[in-house]
Amino acid sequence: MRIAVPAETQGAETRVAVTPETVRKFIGLGADVAVEKGAGLASGITDSEYEAAGAKLAGSAAEALAGADIVLKVRRPAESEIAGLPAGALVVGIMDPYGSEAQVEALAKANVSAFAMEFMPRITRAQVMDVLSSQANLAGYRAVVDGAAEYGRALPMMMTAAGTVPAAKIFIMGVGVAGLQAIATARRMGAIVTATDVRPATKEQVESLGAKFLAVEDEEFKQAQTAGGYAKEMSKEYQAKQAELTASHIAKQDIVITTALIPGRPAPKLISAAMVESMKPGSVIVDLAVERGGNCELAKPGEVVTTANGVKIVGHLNVPGRLPATSSSLYAKNLFAFVETLIDKAEKKLAVNWEDELVKATCLTKDGAVIHPNFAAKA
Repeated sequence: MRIAVPAETQGAETRVAVTPETVRKFIGLGADVAVEKGAGLASGITDSEYEAAGAKLAGSAAEALAGADIVLKVRRPAESEIAGLPAGALVVGIMDPYGSEAQVEALAKANVSAFAMEFMPRITRAQVMDVLSSQANLAGYRAVVDGAAEYGRALPMMMTAAGTVPAAKIFIMGVGVAGLQAIATARRMGAIVTATDVRPATKEQVESLGAKFLAVEDEEFKQAQTAGGYAKEMSKEYQAKQAELTASHIAKQDIVITTALIPGRPAPKLISAAMVESMKPGSVIVDLAVERGGNCELAKPGEVVTTANGVKIVGHLNVPGRLPATSSSLYAKNLFAFVETLIDKAEKKLAVNWEDELVKATCLTKDGAVIHPNFAAKA
């Protein structure tokens, strides 16, 4: 059983799919692990550390992939990589399939079984495999750090002989994993924090962290959560009421962090150009949804924009990748926890149970076809 870890090639991806710790664990399950040279350098992991853990270094992606039974990735293989994937292999990573149906079809044609880790069901058994939570947690933390860096003023209230420094006001829009970590981080740094979300269950969570909750709490709000714990898309009427409530609030904030995403849909627009114009010079907006179109109308992917009225809008891509060592460590553990379930520990070989709920939820392609119900009809 051979596990291949080619270097990431898409964008400026800094994360890596295995760490020396998980290499040792895979070897303990009977696997040979081949890591492309330099794959971990951006995450602070040297080739010698992989070698010391028992991995075999490959001089190229092709060499790493040769004869692989399992291919571990952070991002979905690029079109240029798909041709090099061994037929019949399991390819496991963050596949980002929405809006990329052609790429999913290409994986099917390559006759690999592609698994989308972001589709892992939110059940107790799969918590240790939840890449969305592990990476969003870090993104929420980093958003506050990035916002504070751009803000250029202190966050906590300080009483000094030279005068009092007022505490910064931070508003978190969207209280999922990223939002909750942003609240906790901002509170630890001494800011006055408010937060909003369309899901009623989040109110108690927000208040338990010492922040104030802000939302239009009508009948639609009470029904605004899916069985899986995700936010539902709200009606235009509700969005208008919520926008009216938040508009006056945003004008008074120093830092606004937006984290609102709905799986498979463009990010909802929460901050209009008019709202940005109402903010004070020196205020900061950090848009964590910029890769899906952004929650802020003026956000630009990969850029920090300064508006005419002096508001900075931070649109960093791959925010978890701005903490590559930590994000790789957690992501690699997520991957190991899932892949471990695909291996017969006694026989030390692949033994995928295709009826397992985790496999059914995450498998996009198999036997040359797109099989995931969300994409099969579109392919």
